[in-house]
Amino acid sequence: MVTSTHETSHRIFQDHPEVLTPVFQALGLPPPVKATIEALTPDATEVKPLERRVDTVLRVEPSEGDGFLIAVEAQTDRAPGKEVSWAYYVAHLHAKYGMPVLLVAVCKNRRTASWAAGPFECRVRTWTTQMTRPFVLGPDNVPEITDESVVARHPALATFSAIVHSESANAAAILELLAHGMRSFDKATAKYWCEWLEVGLENTPVRETWRELEKMVATYFPGRGTLFEETYLEGKAEGIVEGKVESILSVLEKRGIGLSQDIRDRITSCTDLDTLTLWFDRSLTATTAEDLFVEE
Repeated sequence: MVTSTHETSHRIFQDHPEVLTPVFQALGLPPPVKATIEALTPDATEVKPLERRVDTVLRVEPSEGDGFLIAVEAQTDRAPGKEVSWAYYVAHLHAKYGMPVLLVAVCKNRRTASWAAGPFECRVRTWTTQMTRPFVLGPDNVPEITDESVVARHPALATFSAIVHSESANAAAILELLAHGMRSFDKATAKYWCEWLEVGLENTPVRETWRELEKMVATYFPGRGTLFEETYLEGKAEGIVEGKVESILSVLEKRGIGLSQDIRDRITSCTDLDTLTLWFDRSLTATTAEDLFVEE
């Protein structure tokens, strides 16, 4: 079954190929930032009978050496017959583009990762005609992010790592560190990566943990029912409330009316727009801060 977690686990490679860094390092290639990487159609369907689609297909032209294809498959669990589909994808893409193919399987747990590594053989008795050996990205070779500065420098890798380790014992701590690291982002960047992560964690036990950590208001994946979407209108109202609070404080300050800390706290903690509007109207003529709160 295709899930949001499945989709995010492979689609991130299309928009942010730097996530392929562990693969390039293992193959002894220059970093992906030095390569030309182009997304190709994932359609591996023949003329008629059976539709087959690879999750993500990328054409890679390294700064050194020959080009190749990367076929990315997000695998959340063992799937009977999947190894046959993988063998087909590799053979089809090799024949269609005339380029060698690297099959990358993204797995969130070690049991699935161990199975996905293969090798899967097509053989008759002792003779192997074809062998498929996916390169697995999973908990054992995608490092956990334990440094906030890494989040700031490599947000795509940090987000991908959090998704891969979403079933680990340290998942909650990883997400908390990620949330702290995002404080260094500008608002638009923070909203973007928060949305990626929430959608990527949709089918995991720690999604609610992340929903408690994210505080921004925006949408990037419309129609997914994320926290951003649920609170979008509420966030707009909060912006109006904050603006009204600032206006009250500004008027009192410009009129030379002093505020005790208790009164300042009472104004800034109020979230009722009607009450704030009344206080603002009174701030225009009040002689003391206490006049804002006089009962009718």
